Amino acid sequence: MKLLPVTDARARMLAEASVLPAETVSIAQSIGWVLAEDVTASRDQPPFAASAMDGWAVRSADAPGVLRIVGESAAGHGFAGTVQAGEAVRIFTGAAVPSGCDAVVIQEDATRNGETVSVPAVTAGHHVRPAGGDFKAGQALLATGQRIDPWRLSLAAAAGRADLSVSRRPKVALFSTGEEIIEAPAVPGPFQIYDSGSRALEALIASWGADVKRAKPVRDTMEATIQALRDAKGDLVVTVGGASVGDHDLVRGAADALGLDLKVASVNVRPGKPTFFGVLSDGRRLLGLPGNPASALVCAELFLRPLINAYLGTAPGPRMIQARLEAPLPANGPREHWMRAQLSFADGRVTVRPYRDQDSSLVSVFAASDALLVRLANAPPAAAGGVVDVLPLARA
Repeated sequence: MKLLPVTDARARMLAEASVLPAETVSIAQSIGWVLAEDVTASRDQPPFAASAMDGWAVRSADAPGVLRIVGESAAGHGFAGTVQAGEAVRIFTGAAVPSGCDAVVIQEDATRNGETVSVPAVTAGHHVRPAGGDFKAGQALLATGQRIDPWRLSLAAAAGRADLSVSRRPKVALFSTGEEIIEAPAVPGPFQIYDSGSRALEALIASWGADVKRAKPVRDTMEATIQALRDAKGDLVVTVGGASVGDHDLVRGAADALGLDLKVASVNVRPGKPTFFGVLSDGRRLLGLPGNPASALVCAELFLRPLINAYLGTAPGPRMIQARLEAPLPANGPREHWMRAQLSFADGRVTVRPYRDQDSSLVSVFAASDALLVRLANAPPAAAGGVVDVLPLARA
C-alpha cells in the first residue's frame, strides 16, 4: 500500500467511522455533546409582546398627555385588564405589554403626579419587543450535528427543553509503547524519558468529546503488545509509538496477529509518516500514531479529531483559516509539512510565523504554538506576506 496524501488517508479512515447511536442527556449535562436531533421551538419567544424598558405602557394615540394610572405589569405578573383611552400601566423590563397598549414610555421621559402620569409623544411599537421577536413556534433552532456550547444550551432551554438526544460518545482506548517510556513520579533510568505524548492525547481526546481510557505504557515485547491490544476496549484503539518498521516497532505485527485489515499503511506527511490505520477482526478501529510527541499530536489533529467528530456526527474538519507569512519560506520537500507556528492578530490581519526548529521530538515548541501551518508537497518558495493555510489550535 503506497504512501498516501493526507486527504486520501483521512478519507480512508473516515470511511470506517459512522455516527454512533443516540442517547438522551439532561440539558444541564449537555455541554460538549453533539445533537442527534433537530431542536425546534414549541412556542413563540417571547410568547407575548414585552417591554424592553422600565416605564409606562400606553396607547400611542393618547400621547402626549396626562394619563390615569390603572395598574402595574411586572415580569411574571402581568396586568389582567384592558387599557382604555386615557389610561397607563406602570411596566417593568420583560413584563407583558397590557392589552390595549402599543408603546412604552421610559420612566426618565415621564413625570408621575400621584395617580396620573404625564408622557410625551410616542410611536406605536416604541420599546416593545414583539411576540415571537426572538423565534416563533415551529422554527428550527438547532440542527443535528451541532455541538452544544453554553450559547446553544441557552437557546435549547429557551425553547423549553429539559433533555436532548445526542450521539453517544465514542470510547477510545489509548496506550503508548516503548522501553524508553516511563510515567512520573517513577524515577527514570539513564536511557528513559517521561511519557508526554499519551498524556497530552488523553486530555485532547476528552476535550474533543470522546470517553478515553489510557493504559500504562507497554513494554517492547510482541506478547505484551498483543495483550495490550486485546485488553484495549472501545470503538477506537489509539497507540502511540511502535508504528514504524524498526526492530522494536511491534504494534503493526501485534495488530496483524489480531487480524488487522490495513486501510492506511503510512502517510506522506511531516511529521508523522509512520501513521497507520485499520480494522481489527473484532471490528475495533485502530489508529497507530508515531512515538515522537509532535508527530503524535500533529497527526491527532489531522486524523484522530476528524475520526471522533465522525463518530459524533459533526463536521470532521480540520477547519482551516488563511494567514499571511511574517517571513519567507523555502521550497518544501516531497512530504506535506505541518509546521508548528504562532499566530498574530493586528489591524484586521492574521499573520503567522512558523518556528525555526520543527524537530518532531520538541515538546516545548508545541507548547508555544497556537497553529499548524501547512506546506503542500513540493510547494515552491513562499514570500513574506504570502497567504498560507493554517489550522488554529485550541489554546486557553
